[in-house]
Amino acid sequence: MKVIIEVGSTNTKIDLFDESKINRLGTETIEFKKNYKKENKLLESDIRKLIDIVLKYKSTYSDVYVCGTSIFRNLDNVQKDEFLTLFSKETNCSFNIISQNEENKLTVFGAVRNVNQKVAVLIGGGGSTEIAIYDNEIKEMVNSSFGVVDITNNFPDLINDIPTSKLGDVRKFVRERLNLPTEKSDILILAGGGHKLFALESGINYEKNTLFEDESEPIMMSLESRKKDTERYYTKISLDEIRSRAENPKWWDGTRAMCAVVLELAEAIGARYIVPTDISMVYGIMEEIK
Repeated sequence: MKVIIEVGSTNTKIDLFDESKINRLGTETIEFKKNYKKENKLLESDIRKLIDIVLKYKSTYSDVYVCGTSIFRNLDNVQKDEFLTLFSKETNCSFNIISQNEENKLTVFGAVRNVNQKVAVLIGGGGSTEIAIYDNEIKEMVNSSFGVVDITNNFPDLINDIPTSKLGDVRKFVRERLNLPTEKSDILILAGGGHKLFALESGINYEKNTLFEDESEPIMMSLESRKKDTERYYTKISLDEIRSRAENPKWWDGTRAMCAVVLELAEAIGARYIVPTDISMVYGIMEEIK
């Protein structure tokens, strides 16, 4: 058994690979990117929280692999060396910094492993956004160095119970910053985060995925349904009520921002169907390290 800890700008995902199955053990919120902006360095308290998480899982599992994305790619050489040295000393583990292109490829691999048609894959995170067009192989990859943290920093009320910001204004902010692929796709797969969790717990509508069969991608919705439900999520659905029953309430702070990204991309590429998943790059990582 191998535990994979994937550390992002905001969310840290912990997965267990046991033979051929991958099971999510948990998700922790550490706001590395948001807090980095306070002093232009990783906060000691955030690093300590991460180290404690790693040590917790090392106490139970002997084989632990740790990797980081987004904010860790942006550290200068001095900060990077200091962090990697401390992390290794405290945990006796290596910290593997994954490039943006590699993160994209690894996550796409997991999202399309049972797909035999052209699809787009969105990999949205706290500090970066990756988009791929896949048709038997990756045809196009487009990256943007902004994510939900940048959106919520500009529209801080999005984390309130009911925000005052309008969906149209948030979408305009995204539109002006999101790099888009040139190719179109009828199907948009959402990966890299808890998109299926969001669909199941937020009160939006979904149906059985009839586009392709994958036990990790069981649901879908039409673009028109998603547009109506996103408007409801901005104006009528209580975020406080959702957080009151959530295992990780802080994770929900970025969900309205991500909804704007999803709609902006879906309309831009002509997608008619959206498939939300909880797939992350752990699926691709396992193919490389198992």
